[in-house]
Formats: sequence, structure tokens, C-alpha cells
Amino acid sequence: MGFPKYDFPEDEMKKWIDHIAFICLSEEFLRLKDELESLYLASGISTGAEEAKVNAFSDALYAFLAEKES
Repeated sequence: MGFPKYDFPEDEMKKWIDHIAFICLSEEFLRLKDELESLYLASGISTGAEEAKVNAFSDALYAFLAEKES
């Protein structure tokens, strides 16, 4: 998997990275990620534990970023 190419100025990129790091380390994010992971495993949506972890992380992060945009 490669890295997407963005044309953000360095200070803008740093701002987003800091914001994402703050989200990912918050207790609220970690609770949502864990809850989604459990739901994905129990429902069979994910094919295994690793996929459930990745999907839960991605969906939780998307939810927090979308909330910030609102």
C-alpha cells in the first residue's frame, strides 16, 4: 500500500497529523474502536480479527473526523 500524494503545505499537514494523533489517543476514540471491533467480530462482517481491528480503527477515525467537519 502506497502513501497518497497531497499538496498540503507542511504546516497544514502537521496540523492534521496532530489532530489525528489527539483523536487516536483519546479514551473516547479507543472505546468506540474497541466496541466496533467486538461488533464486527460478533456479526461476522469481518473475516478475521486483523480485518476487524483495521475496519474498526478506520471507521472510528472516520466518525471522529466527520464529527469535526460538522
